[in-house]
Amino acid sequence: MANIRLAVVVDAPGEQVFPLVATAHGFTRWWASDVTERDGNVDLGFFKRATVYRLKLAKVQSPLRAEWQCVSGQEWDGTRIVFELASESGKTQVRFAHADWKDETDYFALCTTTWGELMYRLKATAEGKSPGPLFSADGMAY
Repeated sequence: MANIRLAVVVDAPGEQVFPLVATAHGFTRWWASDVTERDGNVDLGFFKRATVYRLKLAKVQSPLRAEWQCVSGQEWDGTRIVFELASESGKTQVRFAHADWKDETDYFALCTTTWGELMYRLKATAEGKSPGPLFSADGMAY
């Protein structure tokens, strides 16, 4: 199984970062503007909803860890998105993994690049810079 792993240090306490990675509303601030929540699932729509990824919060330990189970998407189904936070002196290290991919396809490589950009948007948002989500409701990246 293949895993995407990234880390970023955020100049904000974990309590400020955690809601951004553990809630549907948090995702709308840095990931995608087309986010709906229903029946304990979060749907993220991309490219005018031509692609929709459904996530279910599998494990949560506030404000240290949020783990999402991907329950849709040809290559995302069965993968896990994990955010682990470690705070010290007002800063938070975010360790990220998009884990359990079946194979390292071209799409996997594209997602690796995209997650890198997303981690810096998460960082900027938590630090109060508010760049907005990478993916807008019409599917175009900002």
